[in-house]
Amino acid sequence: MFAEGSSPPPQDTDALPIVSIKAPVNSNGSQPQARKRKRAPATPSSPAPSDPGSNAGGTTTDLLASRADLSSRAILTISRGPVFIPTAEGSEWYKTDAIGVNRIGFRYMPAGINPQGFATPCRTIESNPTTFRVSWEDRSPYLKVTKDGLSIAGSKGFRSARCNAPIREGRWYMEVKVLHGGGEHVADEARREGSHVRLGWGRREAPLNGPVGLDGYSYGYRDKTGDKVNLSRPRPYGRQFGSGDVIGMYISLPPRREANKKDPHDPAHIKRERIPIDLKGQEVFEILEYPQSKEMTALMDYSGKVTSSASVPSSSKKSANGKLPERSGPVTTGKANTVPLRPLPTLSNSRIAFFVNGECQGIAFQDLYDYRQLRQSNTQRKAKEKKRTREGVKEHRENPFDDGTLGYHPFISLFNDASVRLNPGPTFDFPPPPDIEALLDGNAEAGVDTKPSTWRPMCDRYAEFMAEQWALDAQEEEEAKVEAVKQAAIDKAEEEKRIQRNKKRQQAEARKRAKKAAVEPGFNGPFLDDERFLAGFNPNQPSPSPLRHATSAYDAEGSVENEHSPAPTFASYGDFQGNQSGYNSEAHDVEMDQDNLEEPGNIHPAIS
Repeated sequence: MFAEGSSPPPQDTDALPIVSIKAPVNSNGSQPQARKRKRAPATPSSPAPSDPGSNAGGTTTDLLASRADLSSRAILTISRGPVFIPTAEGSEWYKTDAIGVNRIGFRYMPAGINPQGFATPCRTIESNPTTFRVSWEDRSPYLKVTKDGLSIAGSKGFRSARCNAPIREGRWYMEVKVLHGGGEHVADEARREGSHVRLGWGRREAPLNGPVGLDGYSYGYRDKTGDKVNLSRPRPYGRQFGSGDVIGMYISLPPRREANKKDPHDPAHIKRERIPIDLKGQEVFEILEYPQSKEMTALMDYSGKVTSSASVPSSSKKSANGKLPERSGPVTTGKANTVPLRPLPTLSNSRIAFFVNGECQGIAFQDLYDYRQLRQSNTQRKAKEKKRTREGVKEHRENPFDDGTLGYHPFISLFNDASVRLNPGPTFDFPPPPDIEALLDGNAEAGVDTKPSTWRPMCDRYAEFMAEQWALDAQEEEEAKVEAVKQAAIDKAEEEKRIQRNKKRQQAEARKRAKKAAVEPGFNGPFLDDERFLAGFNPNQPSPSPLRHATSAYDAEGSVENEHSPAPTFASYGDFQGNQSGYNSEAHDVEMDQDNLEEPGNIHPAIS
């Protein structure tokens, strides 16, 4: 069953017909021994369900392998997925299929093929419905959803979901109605524990298989006790809430800091690291999720010892109600740390507050941890560069910069069969005062409705976020075009060098052939390989005596050039210019023989 407007994934193009080839036969009728090639096992570079070597089925192909292959694919403006599968006949709750659900450190976003003429192969696209809602990809697969993406239900244990637009700056508000929670049981539910809800705000590093407030990457508000939770440490905060209650969620973040243009390693720079792939017939961007830092993990310490972190109070004893002690920062021991921990920056004047049925519960958290990545040291950067070189350019790279999706997302955690419904505005069941900051500061004039609102409903954030993503697409397209021009110039220069090398090689081969053709057949004189001899050799003139040191034309005796030369000339043999000497060994031997025969008693040496 496919959702409205979606189409089934194309057939598997990897299932090609197998061509049978006959084995060669030797002259004696036997088949030659086959040479087996060792093939490396298929090892997936990502946990996509259909990677080679994965346990799941499907088709996953790197779209960057060939740009020409993309021309045959459909150009989409809206993603085909997801495919909604009802959990029961006639149920309003669905599971989703044909999408990349975030897991194992990877994140997925819908992608669309760019038309011909673009330097980048893919761009960011939306998925239906194109409004603020729960993200289809950024949620636990155990959570059920409705088709509008505004209602979500659990099944077992704590599972979480993030919404599809983060907060990066400004003041924002939304409502969440608890459909089932507060520890209540469903009629046919036989579990020991009831259903519970935790609401809050979380970063991308916060895990989806645990509740909001599990670590330092998220801040939560729990229904069971009304406590606020961070680093898994509950603290008294507000009133309890349960089924039927409406929880208002408010967050205020300072203006986003601009990156230092003179500092190339500033984490505030915007840079995206993503690879388009084919996942079950749909193009998606696969992104390496931001890892949890050891500095943030060090805050999750139960020892209660004195620490170097002043952001969280510590406690060495359990409270009277049996709660866990306050978690602290890195434990200070006698041994010095080999690598010093980096400081955890915070966002000054940032706040989180909650409302229950319109009643403000006060400030829950303030001075939140900065959502940007911690600055890498030179040692870490060099280690990652070496690893990057080993992996290759097509491998995923850990991104030390902001990719435009960092921020604080609305974070919903459901335990067992709990369920909620989101209301991103603009109309709320319990509208807050126009100036929530003044209310939190205790200003009595905060409830005056004549003032314009200083906060905005979350429904406005989705359009802003998509505009930011498309602006980054345009920026990457321009950068890709500039890079393509540079690469074309490099390729042209390399081609010219290759042509010059081939030309020189051909000239050298031509000279070598000319040398061989210029030498007389059978001539093996000492000047065969002498370039000076070959350069002045003229086949139309008779060869001079091999005793000559020069290869130029004959000069008359007494010339300036040969005046002091110790080498014999043609004139020394009584010859005139232009003729051969007439000297040969056979004529000389005959004359000597005649002289010897005329004198009696002389015996020819050859005879004796």
